Amino acid sequence: MLTLALALTLGIADRGIFPDLDDNVVVALPRLADPSLTLDERHHVIVVWDGDRPVKAYPEKPTGVAAAELAALVAAHPPRRIDRVPGDRDDDGIPDALDILLGAKKVVLNAADYGGDYIEIPFPGGDVPRKMGVCTDVIVRALRNAGIDLQKEIYDDIGRAPAAYPMVKKRDPNIDQRRVKTMERWFARHFAAHGTDPASKKDPFLPGDVVFFDTFPSRSGPDHVGIVSDRIGPSGLPLVVNNWTDGSKETEMDLLPFVPVTNRYRVK
Repeated sequence: MLTLALALTLGIADRGIFPDLDDNVVVALPRLADPSLTLDERHHVIVVWDGDRPVKAYPEKPTGVAAAELAALVAAHPPRRIDRVPGDRDDDGIPDALDILLGAKKVVLNAADYGGDYIEIPFPGGDVPRKMGVCTDVIVRALRNAGIDLQKEIYDDIGRAPAAYPMVKKRDPNIDQRRVKTMERWFARHFAAHGTDPASKKDPFLPGDVVFFDTFPSRSGPDHVGIVSDRIGPSGLPLVVNNWTDGSKETEMDLLPFVPVTNRYRVK
């Protein structure tokens, strides 16, 4: 299967986190069941869709391996020209679901050490130092790649609906978005909920899905979170982008076979 970098060097400006890592991001073209293509004429970006799911993006006029891969797709499925790709909050020509996956891939390349200290950070758009983070920081960073600032979104949502966040006694934009249970409440309210069986054929885990885990069955509710990768692990299930615990780094892990999933959400 052909793979290539989806990066600024190919003419696609991914408006998001860690732009210095864009040149190293690689997305494989998956096997397509229901393919179609769109051409965002403002950004000159072609998006490959499988049904309603965006799976890969190319510059309108790629070179090298990308040109050969795209030429075959265009010949079979001429792109539909559009003014703006649907579901693109940061308006960079890349749909949110794919943008979140790209953000997760940049998080893996960033490889921050696990570190969960309370740190005062700017608001909005704040982040802890780039070379540290916990599992929730993976999600904050990946969604920010799609133009979704969870720090501000969660802070504002708690203000609008405090009863939905009984675990929060007083809003704090330095830490609320870094707590798993608080974050899960936001996703339940704003993303689409999906099933929790990673082996399900009817509702498969897709790249960019946000997955909450129960690593301590003796405690109720989720206590860990990650993002489904487009890469398959040794188990045959998708890997999960996460920052596991002390001594770990932001990376992909084969968690789905042995860590129970409590909730799964997908951008609408």
